[in-house]
Amino acid sequence: MFQGELDHVAIVVADLAESEQVYATLGFAQLYRERIEEQDVDIVGMRAGESVIELLKPLTATSPLQRFLGDQRSKLHHFAYRVDDIEAELVRLRDAGVRLIDERPRRGAHGNRIAFIHPSFSGGTLIELCQPRR
Repeated sequence: MFQGELDHVAIVVADLAESEQVYATLGFAQLYRERIEEQDVDIVGMRAGESVIELLKPLTATSPLQRFLGDQRSKLHHFAYRVDDIEAELVRLRDAGVRLIDERPRRGAHGNRIAFIHPSFSGGTLIELCQPRR
């Protein structure tokens, strides 16, 4: 089940250094930095209080994230919500008729297990389920 907590908000960016500076100016501090080759992305997590912004930088021009970003400097990508048991949540959602992008969890940043709900379910907003590493 959803824990009711927002884990992070993800923003695709053209320039990581520039975006890090923007959020640092707002009072966010770097929490983590990671490259996930299989997802073709560099990720920087920035935290202020309990809020986390994930900055996603596509690694290649052919990345799906790059196509999503287009010629913009940054673009909201998804909201991620924490779940206790991602496998059970995926079964529950599938049984409820929710269209899923990921039928099985995959590796996310810093060891989290993640899966995405298709944006058609929520009227166009991409939602990530996120089970933090234990």
